[in-house]
Amino acid sequence: MSTSIGISGLAHLFGIVSIILLLVWLLHYREGIDYDSDDGLRVFNVHPLMMFLGFIFLVGEGVMAFQTVPNQPPVPKFVHMTLNLMAIVFGIVGLCAVFKFHNMRNIADVYSLHSWIGISTFCLFGLQWLFGFVTFLFPGAQGLTRDRVLPWHRAGGRVLLFMAICAAETGLMEKAGFLQLKAYDRETNLVNFLGLTILLFGVFVNMSVGLRKLV
Repeated sequence: MSTSIGISGLAHLFGIVSIILLLVWLLHYREGIDYDSDDGLRVFNVHPLMMFLGFIFLVGEGVMAFQTVPNQPPVPKFVHMTLNLMAIVFGIVGLCAVFKFHNMRNIADVYSLHSWIGISTFCLFGLQWLFGFVTFLFPGAQGLTRDRVLPWHRAGGRVLLFMAICAAETGLMEKAGFLQLKAYDRETNLVNFLGLTILLFGVFVNMSVGLRKLV
């Protein structure tokens, strides 16, 4: 268990570092963040912030909740459910921001691989949350049914986290292409390090869950 907790600590670290790098990028190198701005780029920047905070950071923390929250049922279960519900709310705001930006700039919606992965992840995550709520919380399935469903629910959550990470990585590359960032300059390096820390966050979240079953 101590090994799993140590790995969880690394996941927390890379999650926090990712948030810091993302804020530095959006506030220092880009135009800032403002959903109600007349500047479409400031509106757009709400999208990566909300999607990362919701569908990567909060979801990752939710995945680890059963080993990082004091194990006094039903506390971990409620923390897990609440973090994932917050992720959905953040995701809605993030999607509204990008659709608003597209409307302001007359850009087509849902045309890229990034958007296809992102929309698929959002829809499947909503179904996963609803299914988990009905099965494990209210009204709740019978014990045997919960035991059979639980491994699939856990596996689905880990898959959805990596789908969200794939969406983030393709989004970063898509944005870097639009900006025509130059090789090896500071902003390019920042974006690359951001992508790496997001990936490492997902890796250590996955490792912490996997090792929890072995130690």
